[in-house]
This record gives sequence, C-alpha cells and structure tokens, in this order.
Amino acid sequence: MFKPATTIDEVIAAIEKIIADSTRTESRAGYFATLYLKVTNSVKEGIAKGQFQNGSRTEELDVIFANRYLEAYYQWQNKQQPTASWELAFQETEKSSVLILEQLLLGMSAHINLDLGIATVQTQTNNKAPLEAIHIDFDTMNTIIASFTYEVLAELDKVSPLLSFLGLHAGNTDSVLIQFSIVEARDGAWCFAGELYGKTGDDVNAAIHERDQNIFQLGKSIVEQTGALAFTIWLIHLFEWKNPAKIIDALNNDKKKHFTVGKTLVQ
Repeated sequence: MFKPATTIDEVIAAIEKIIADSTRTESRAGYFATLYLKVTNSVKEGIAKGQFQNGSRTEELDVIFANRYLEAYYQWQNKQQPTASWELAFQETEKSSVLILEQLLLGMSAHINLDLGIATVQTQTNNKAPLEAIHIDFDTMNTIIASFTYEVLAELDKVSPLLSFLGLHAGNTDSVLIQFSIVEARDGAWCFAGELYGKTGDDVNAAIHERDQNIFQLGKSIVEQTGALAFTIWLIHLFEWKNPAKIIDALNNDKKKHFTVGKTLVQ
C-alpha cells in the first residue's frame, strides 16, 4: 500500500530512492525524478529563507503535490492504474527511442498540468481558505519549478548533443514538443484549480477525469511526430547517450549552461 509523505524531507527521501533505484536498474524514470529532486530541494530552501508568504502552507502544498507523483510512480511499479497522463509518461520511459527531452516533458506535463491544480485546491480546502489566498505563493513556487527545470534542460546538450537541431523547427506551432511552455502550463494549472475549487463529490471526479484525458492527449502529441520533425528526432536520438545511469548522473550536475529549445527555455 502506498504510504504518502507527510513532510518535505520525506518527499526528498522518496525521490532520492526513486533516483537510486532507477540508477541501479537503469530506468529512464530517473530522469524526471532527478529534475524533481532539484525543484523540491529548492522549495525547501525557499521556505527556510522565508521566500513564501506562508511557509507551512507552502510545505503542505509541496507535499500534497509531490504525493500525486509518488503515488503514480508506486501504482506504475505495482502494476496498478495511475492517471492516464502519468501512465503515458511512465510507459514512455520503457522505450529507448523516446528522446530524453520528451521523457522530461511528459513528466512535467502530467505533474504541472494535472497534479498542480488538484494539489492547490486540496491545500486550500484543507485550510478552509479561499483559492486566491495562495496565489502569490503558488507563483513563487512555480518560479522555482521553472528555474530548476531550465537548469536541468540546459544540461541536455551534454547527453543529447544534437538537441539544438530542434531549433530548426521552432516556427512549427503545431508541435507541442517544440512549443512546450512552463509558463503556459503553470497558468493552465491555476485556471484548472479555479474550475475545480468549490466542486464536490462526483463533480470533482468528473472534472479531474476530463482534465486527465486532455493532458493525456497533450502528452501523446509530445511523442507522436511526423514528417521532417520525426526525422530530426530520429537523428537527435541517434547521437544521444543511451545509458540511463550515466544520463541521471549527468543531469545531477549543478553546472549551469545556456541552451534553448524552441520556447522551452525562453518563457
């Protein structure tokens, strides 16, 4: 049975275990976990430094948010049924043909586009507080998410040396892979929270199911490419590192670089 984390330190320990297990078993699930560990450590540091209006509430949000990812991972590991958007993300980690970037974006999409809105509403419901009361801390936490996501993505030129070729398709507005925006995902999560807040019972479940199906379709569009873009992805993959343990280690590197893929690092 899944045992949810109750503190941010327990979240960090759980993510570290996923990374260790992924390194040992050479699982690509460790890519997103590596990114998420950086984010969570930084949120913890931000709370300690008083960067949030309400530190205890932010930790509660962070823990509820993380538990949705941790439970989905547990369900996938134990042949249970996670949300459709997470199931897709984890299934794609089993495919060596999927770009490292695509795998990271699938995790980000499921977690931000689906889980973040749900966790935000649950936090405010637990505290019997209006949704708007958490908006500033919601934005602060998402600034941290964006910053460390950019840092990890900036390391990809080492493990995926031809990734900059995606810039050739930057004008392709039909490709979610190229145009994925963390800012848009954050704003969508807040809008979803607004739609969800105040709903009860079956209405909540129906709204989450509908959102999950939409994010599932968004995830499919990240990995299903055609034409010239599909050839470019094949070429990029040809020169990517293939050893998941070495890739996880490289993504743990804290050295910052400047690298741009479409809108991914410029919004």
